[in-house]
Amino acid sequence: MLTTHYVPGTPNWLDLGAPDIDAAVSFYGAVFGWTFQSAGPDSGGYGFFQLDGRTVAAVGPLMDEGARSAWTVYFHTPDADATLTLVEQAGGTVRVPPMDVFTAGRLAAFTDPTGAEFAVWQPGDVQGLDTVMEPNSLCWTELYTTDAAAAKDFYRSVFSWSHQDMPMGGDMIYSVVSAPGGGKGDDTGHGGIMQLQKEHLQAGSSSEWHPYFGVTDCDATFAAATGQGATVLIPPVDAPGVGRLAMVKDPAGAPFALIKGDPTLA
Repeated sequence: MLTTHYVPGTPNWLDLGAPDIDAAVSFYGAVFGWTFQSAGPDSGGYGFFQLDGRTVAAVGPLMDEGARSAWTVYFHTPDADATLTLVEQAGGTVRVPPMDVFTAGRLAAFTDPTGAEFAVWQPGDVQGLDTVMEPNSLCWTELYTTDAAAAKDFYRSVFSWSHQDMPMGGDMIYSVVSAPGGGKGDDTGHGGIMQLQKEHLQAGSSSEWHPYFGVTDCDATFAAATGQGATVLIPPVDAPGVGRLAMVKDPAGAPFALIKGDPTLA
């Protein structure tokens, strides 16, 4: 389970790279009720999505020519420079070397060996998101990958993750990943890794992390998102033992998922 008691290897930040900040603010405000607070005149347009005055995500302009709009998941690290070394030793590549963000913290961005982009956040004044696991906030992270075995090996080497494989029928397996100290009992998972199926690979799908946002009504939020121009990837569907979920791309093409948890699991 995600928590704001961040420990190494768990998700602690999330931001959106968007071609049009105002359009992104309008879309996510209409879907989740988020407001926007600028990080200041020296932030280059970067700012925070907030709910009831607490940061639930962030958004900034696309910085690289040809970059596509996407959500980036950040994982907690006590030492971004040490994580860079682990990433390179495990076969990953560096997109953004460790850099200080004023006094807020230190970040670095990488690509895993299967092509999925992710980042790390070394806390300074900012520990991470203010809110997770509440309605309209981050509640899960998920990696669709071209090589699940390679991905699991990589993240185990970098973050010491363990994983629990859960058969989903046929040859499909969903791996729930956990970081040491990331929870108690059976509630330690903070994300999942899933192999892209042959038909998706043939259609050109590539490895990517994406966020799940918890909602009180999956169908209503899905309708709000599509009504604001989102593209349907997975319409609302019941997942036994999990809840009701859907997946869309926002109007700029960034994928994200919605989930209303199964009340019997509460």
